[in-house]
Amino acid sequence: MRDFFAALKIQRDDDHRYYHHSRINQSLHLVSALSFISAYILLFYSPAAAALMGWLVSMLTRQSGHFFFEPRGYDEVNQATDEYKEEIKVGYNIQRKIVLLAIWALSPLLLEVSPSLFGILHPASNHAELVQQVGWIWLAVGAGALIFRTVQLFFVRDVQTGLVWITKIMTDPFHDVALYYKAPLYLLRGELIDPMTDEKTEEQRA
Repeated sequence: MRDFFAALKIQRDDDHRYYHHSRINQSLHLVSALSFISAYILLFYSPAAAALMGWLVSMLTRQSGHFFFEPRGYDEVNQATDEYKEEIKVGYNIQRKIVLLAIWALSPLLLEVSPSLFGILHPASNHAELVQQVGWIWLAVGAGALIFRTVQLFFVRDVQTGLVWITKIMTDPFHDVALYYKAPLYLLRGELIDPMTDEKTEEQRA
């Protein structure tokens, strides 16, 4: 277990120092994290509604931060190119995220092809039922994305890496709140980029 938690810390630290330099991105991650925690609670009462919140609020704010605000040039702090960071990304890099988001956006069209989703659901009789069915589809897409990448990591890396990654993903909302709760304050002060002084100090100590 010690190795597992050490690997989890490495994945978390790498995720922060490589992919969260923008204070706007960090602030959007805070919004995403809080809504994900709300979705976790909602999951016990209405899984379809939790999936709608998870995708429409949590994921869109989270990925908007990465796509539109995170610097994609040379990383001076870590002395790494964007291409290198994308190559070593454990989870979903930009290319894999584009594929996943395309699947998510197009998945409701399955109800156009088959209103019963090939016999899995009863055809929706009103708008509310249709929205709920979209929520169930998106819940399946989210769960499938987690399982797919975890199993894929079993083969391209090793079993521990896959298990560490899915643990990180599932606990990221709580970790992000603790890590980025001050990000909006820094934004109000006009700081757009995190100087990453903590990471530099840690490297000097190492």
